[in-house]
Amino acid sequence: MENLYALIGPDMKAVDAVIRDRLHSEVALVRQVAEYIIGSGGKRMRPALVLLAAGAMGYGGRHHHDLAAVVEFIHTATLLHDDVVDESDLRRGRNTANAMFGNAASVLVGDFLYSRAFQMMVAVNDMRVMSVLSDATNVIAEGEVLQLMNCHDADVDERRYLQVIRYKTAKLFEAAAQLGAILGGAAPELERALADYGMHLGTAFQLVDDVLDYSGLEGDTGKHLGDDLAEGKPTLPLIYVLQNGTPEQSACVRRAIEEGGRDDFPAVLAAIQASGALAHARRQAAHEAELARAAINDLNDTKYREALLKLTFFAVERDH
Repeated sequence: MENLYALIGPDMKAVDAVIRDRLHSEVALVRQVAEYIIGSGGKRMRPALVLLAAGAMGYGGRHHHDLAAVVEFIHTATLLHDDVVDESDLRRGRNTANAMFGNAASVLVGDFLYSRAFQMMVAVNDMRVMSVLSDATNVIAEGEVLQLMNCHDADVDERRYLQVIRYKTAKLFEAAAQLGAILGGAAPELERALADYGMHLGTAFQLVDDVLDYSGLEGDTGKHLGDDLAEGKPTLPLIYVLQNGTPEQSACVRRAIEEGGRDDFPAVLAAIQASGALAHARRQAAHEAELARAAINDLNDTKYREALLKLTFFAVERDH
């Protein structure tokens, strides 16, 4: 990641400047909450994708800074809303915005970030850009609802689980890479290739996030272990145990999903470890990363393509 940001460091600083400028509001609480969540860290992978894809296409303008900031605003808005829905109190090692400022402020500032993002994308004055981002935002919202429908449902299978990931997480990765391609005037087949790359990268990224919910260290992941279980979310490690564990393991996981809470976390964790569920999920993530690399085979061999390839390895091998 350090090598990646060395490549796009000046661009990322320009993106941060756009973010700071466009966070401005005459309403003090809007500024306070937005700056709190934007300033709380994060990998900035989605904005980085916009910059790298644009670089891979030889883009030489400045709209990529604005669109990278738009993507970050959309992502941040989803985090604000997610934490309210999930009743989370810890993210990136800090109190969530809803824990600090309350649910109402978090939801409303999330709405502000969405609307500011749309103001900015309109200013770019490109219908293709607006189409990609508006479609992505709509799909992400559908993914949130699908995830809500799946909560406490122990009969969710891998297909339904992957659909949530594609909609809720991978769609914004896909849009970010596609936006860079559009700015760079990519041919339709290369635009599609970069979009596919983003989709598979985002899927791999979320699969590993779900693994880390049962194997990471809270100091590294910045959130409570077992949060997904407490919310009754049937993620891939749990689905694998349900389908491949012993009857006792399966029954334990089923009860935990249906009832939620953390009481069964030690037993569920033992079942996950004993069944090989984490290794299975990491294999799935590695497969998605391989598909992402294959998608950009035809890109010109540049330092930007090399960085995109390295991102696929980071997404799978990371521990936070």
